[in-house]
Amino acid sequence: MRSVPITIADVALRAGVSKTTVSRVINGKGELDEVTAARVRAVIDELGYVPSARAVNLARGSTRVVGMLVPSLAWPWVGQVLQGAVDAVESEGYGLLLSTCNRGVESMRQFATHVSAKSFDGLLVIEPEGTLDYIAELHDQGLPVVLIDDRGHEPRFPSVGTTNRAGARAAAEHLVGLGRRRPLVIAGPYRFGCVQERLGGFTDGYAAAGARLDPALLFEGAFTYECGQALAGRAVAEGLDFDAVFAHNDVMAAGALRVLRENGRRVPADVAVVGFDDLPLAAQTEPPLTAVRQPVREMGAVAARALLNHFNGIPLPTAPVVIPTTLTVRQSTVA
Repeated sequence: MRSVPITIADVALRAGVSKTTVSRVINGKGELDEVTAARVRAVIDELGYVPSARAVNLARGSTRVVGMLVPSLAWPWVGQVLQGAVDAVESEGYGLLLSTCNRGVESMRQFATHVSAKSFDGLLVIEPEGTLDYIAELHDQGLPVVLIDDRGHEPRFPSVGTTNRAGARAAAEHLVGLGRRRPLVIAGPYRFGCVQERLGGFTDGYAAAGARLDPALLFEGAFTYECGQALAGRAVAEGLDFDAVFAHNDVMAAGALRVLRENGRRVPADVAVVGFDDLPLAAQTEPPLTAVRQPVREMGAVAARALLNHFNGIPLPTAPVVIPTTLTVRQSTVA
């Protein structure tokens, strides 16, 4: 029994033609004598030759692979975005090549080799910090790119985002409606555009009700559970007067919930708590967390479908695609 895989050279030798002719038969390219083509196909069947999917796709000018670049899989909502993208990509018979920036410059160097090798037909991006100009350059050079969660950057290439400002304002209006006038805000890193939008929307919601946020109750966080614990703990330790918490993601809100409970603060009787993202975690906290739902899975799916449509001749969207947030009310604000 032959242990070495059958190659295109084996088919060419048996059929008495060149490898180029075999390739043209496989890919249906060029005008070939039908007798010759039939002989090649018969040899392929006889030898059991299976062409490499990658080789066939490259010959047709396509890899049938979508690239995806993300900062890290440790970000709580990235997995949901990825799942949405995978659902769309696999439904059309494409593969997904995932790259992260976990190792900084070395990761980007490895990603660049995939770009140079044309390992994918288009690129989905959750922007790693400091890479927007590079991604824009790839787009300008002809690589189809769709940015997911533009974080307020408004890039010059297609993007799919959500209504951070409106979502935060909805959270503020909900808390105001409950009579909560002194919210502790545990924000994300101020350098992110989405954080500025959430701060702006939340401030607008209170201003519309004739209330002003206390600057002493505004803390900059880091989107981690430990950060939510630390900042809520600091507010309690310093004796700050607050009757609500608005955290810029569910993970920080969960950390704050734990600290409040450990310090005898009843939720929601004493302190109402609102998160942002509405990940599966939000329904599993104690009590379940009211959260602004960021449609992250849908964002991944919509961005992927935009690329897939582009491959089928439909132009990429010229304006940002915006999928609205919604507020999911649970027992952390309404008993």
